[in-house]
Amino acid sequence: MHAVRQYAFGPAENLRWEEVPDPEPGAGQVRIAVQASGVHLIDTVIRAGVARGPIPLPDLPMTPGREVAGVVDAVGHGVDPEWLGRRVVAHLGLASGGYAERALADVTALHRLPDHLDETVAVAMTGTGRMTMGILTVAPIEPDDVVLVTAAAGGIGTLLVQAAGNAGARVVGVAGGPAKVERVLANGAGAAVDYTVPGWPDEVRRALDGREITAAYDGVGGEAGRAALDLLGAGGRLTLFGFSSGEPTRFASDDLFARGLTVSVALGPRILRLPGGLRALEERALAEAAAGRLVPAVQTFPLKDAASAHAALESRATIGKVVLVP
Repeated sequence: MHAVRQYAFGPAENLRWEEVPDPEPGAGQVRIAVQASGVHLIDTVIRAGVARGPIPLPDLPMTPGREVAGVVDAVGHGVDPEWLGRRVVAHLGLASGGYAERALADVTALHRLPDHLDETVAVAMTGTGRMTMGILTVAPIEPDDVVLVTAAAGGIGTLLVQAAGNAGARVVGVAGGPAKVERVLANGAGAAVDYTVPGWPDEVRRALDGREITAAYDGVGGEAGRAALDLLGAGGRLTLFGFSSGEPTRFASDDLFARGLTVSVALGPRILRLPGGLRALEERALAEAAAGRLVPAVQTFPLKDAASAHAALESRATIGKVVLVP
């Protein structure tokens, strides 16, 4: 089989397409003939060799990849042979061999796929979707909310815009560039603003025609996150779930007291403590996709071009969830 291999930390060009032996499942494992492999921003951070928070750097050489979907083609000792031939999706963990034509997964990580659910969609919902479900559990959207979503054309942003619309809320999405703004509008946002244009917060205010933001969801951080905080009306809520800009959102307690604002962080420790853990969030995300209530935006790249996928993701040239396909 072929797999993407990495022998040194550094730029995207360090990802190599190589022929390697087929992996053999151990006890409690299955082997999946991969039809879709998810790519996450944290994959690029790990590839570059940057330790972020509690995320450890893997030993090298390694094959990146967090989530895969495909067909079970081999099972290890103790695994029910009924899994053979099943279409499944699984979250493998950080840098756990997903960028490959075949990958190993613990049988306890598997979710069976409905016949009508595409593998690329399943991968998006198992990674990006479960995070979105966690965010919405920590910070639910109410029908009378006016919601601001930053990076609204991204994987999580796309799903948050849909979820806010499903809840009956008014949604304003901000995204980088005219093409992404158009995608946000097509996704159901009531208004969309280009936050690469100076003075974009004023455009948000004009789009609201006197209404105030009651709930903002930000995974960008930096200036965008701070602007989202400043756009909140009295009593508003800001939910932070990352800082793709490389800089966390800066604020002081005085900023919160002045207008009675609330800031929540929907990241690893908070999400892990939710009832049912990550698996429950995965099940909920897949159910939302299967029912057609949430439809992830997916941009695909050939598996052998993982380096190009990483470069595009890092340069913010992608829309939605990036997925590698054979």
